[in-house]
Amino acid sequence: MYATIRKNFKIALGISLLIAVVLFGVSYFYSRETVFLGLNKDLGQAGDIVFNYISYLAEGWIWIPYFLILVGWYKKDALFILLNFLISTLLTQIPKHFIWDTVSRPMGSGISQDQFHRVEGVTMHLWNSFPSGHTATAFTIFFVTVYFFPKKEVLLIGGIYAVACGYSRVYLAQHFPLDVAGGIMVAILTVILSIYISNKIKKDVQKIK
Repeated sequence: MYATIRKNFKIALGISLLIAVVLFGVSYFYSRETVFLGLNKDLGQAGDIVFNYISYLAEGWIWIPYFLILVGWYKKDALFILLNFLISTLLTQIPKHFIWDTVSRPMGSGISQDQFHRVEGVTMHLWNSFPSGHTATAFTIFFVTVYFFPKKEVLLIGGIYAVACGYSRVYLAQHFPLDVAGGIMVAILTVILSIYISNKIKKDVQKIK
């Protein structure tokens, strides 16, 4: 299964990479603050409620029930599924807490609070901004889902889910679009490394047998 990279999986990776490159590019040319302020718009009470709940769909705990279900369906692919969880966590948390731990979030960046939209009741964080862990989680789940279920409907719905989760972090003023781009790149690297490592281990086991 790992040796066959299906069309919709490639499309998911390609579109996601394009989004990340665009966000990196505009953040570089116009500054991360300018791009953030351009996207962090008040969409009213409905927007506040919707994006607050959408953000919860990319929390770390989402991994547990979803991946347990996948392991139940695809027991022989349990290693691949586990690797996605482990690699995504490492590629997110190590840079966030040990390499770029002083990178500020919008609230701690010096932008005047009256310039951007905040959602009441959301706890604001100041540091450990890059990359966005919620975005990494959402896009990794998206890639893994399309990998196992390479249908157009899954590609469309999964893509909307991942993009909405990423945007929710900007809407809630928790991350810059630059951080979202970093989260997408983490997810791309995660699934590619997971495929490579699981393939290699599988081949080595077969050689031993």
